[in-house]
Amino acid sequence: MSGQDEQTTPVRWRRAMEAALYGPDGFYVRPGGPGPAGHFRTSVHASGLYAGAVARLLRRVDAELGHPAALDLVDMGAGRAELLAGVLAALPAEVAARVRPYAVERAERPAGLDPRIRWAASPPEGTTGLLFANEWLDNVPLDIAEDGRYVLVAPDGTESPGGPVDAADRAWLEEWWPGGGRAEIGRARDEAWAAAVAGVERGLAVAVDYGHTKETRPPYGTLTGFRGGREVPPVPDGSCDVTAHVALDACAGPGSVLLTQREALGALGVSGARPPLALASTDPAGYVRALASAGEAAELTARGGLGDFLWLCRPVGIAAAWPGG
Repeated sequence: MSGQDEQTTPVRWRRAMEAALYGPDGFYVRPGGPGPAGHFRTSVHASGLYAGAVARLLRRVDAELGHPAALDLVDMGAGRAELLAGVLAALPAEVAARVRPYAVERAERPAGLDPRIRWAASPPEGTTGLLFANEWLDNVPLDIAEDGRYVLVAPDGTESPGGPVDAADRAWLEEWWPGGGRAEIGRARDEAWAAAVAGVERGLAVAVDYGHTKETRPPYGTLTGFRGGREVPPVPDGSCDVTAHVALDACAGPGSVLLTQREALGALGVSGARPPLALASTDPAGYVRALASAGEAAELTARGGLGDFLWLCRPVGIAAAWPGG
């Protein structure tokens, strides 16, 4: 088979996504450019309040661990490490001095990054602290099935039917996405999350993502693309992000808790409540700052928007440390 044939032959979606996102010129690994923040808006980019909330969560974990000499903070799918930078800035100096921040990312380390941040292609072993995965699992490549057969895709996005789903994927579908029709096989995400959690010796692992549960599986799936801040067809040619919502209930392990972002951030002190109007008279500048903060909090917790994201919280060797726990 020639190289040209290899490039145009339809393949299963998992293979196509892997090449489009993480191949030699993949969307997430190509050098230069604005990075993911130039194509879509996450909670991290929406407001510094998000990093502040993660900093408060890290301090809860720190207390549960007895304030160890070294406190790990592992950011899965770190992008340009914006979240890590924000958390470090939000922490008290004493806590920040003990933090070992890890950015887990398949792209090259960006220039000018805080030298305290360790850059790695995979999470460290023996983590003691917080492992946080904000919109990571939705970019773990997965296969698509329709009526018991894999869906194949060409580089231009054209789909065609493939062979029958194998035994392992069929078992996953029967357990987590029954009913036939079109389905996104989340087994690869389950395995990726289990591997990340396995690296935590003591602490808390949190995955935050677009998600759904068994009772609310979308009948036609959620596979889509993003480019330049706009939703586009999911064409696996490296020109756009290719993503699908996560079956987070399938990922959950023993002791896990599943919350909406609205619930989680509310428990971590992020509120969209407007400041009292009386403050406008006594401290006009403070009122304006508080009003801006309330607006940002409202965006992070909005129903029908970022507030509907799901937080999967998994404690490892500690008691409850998740928001509200």
